[in-house]
Amino acid sequence: MDEVLQRVKDGFIPIIKDGPGFLAYFVLDSGGGTVTSVSIFEDREWAEASISGAAEWVRENLASLFPNPPEIIAGEVGAHELNLPKLGVREVTE
Repeated sequence: MDEVLQRVKDGFIPIIKDGPGFLAYFVLDSGGGTVTSVSIFEDREWAEASISGAAEWVRENLASLFPNPPEIIAGEVGAHELNLPKLGVREVTE
């Protein structure tokens, strides 16, 4: 699992973070040899545009480390909360 996470940190995050509409990306060790990633974009259009690129990157860089292809799910955030002070954000301006 360490190799998967390192490849994502070194290879995928530098690509996705500069993509249009990108807001956040998380990768979780889901246990049992599985990984879950969550990408947050400004809108569905940008999220869907990133899916094919992400799937291609996974095929080229991670496929040999997993027995099955990734399952890709898209949806909209229905509820959320951020603890901004703990994240180091002291003031939010618009």
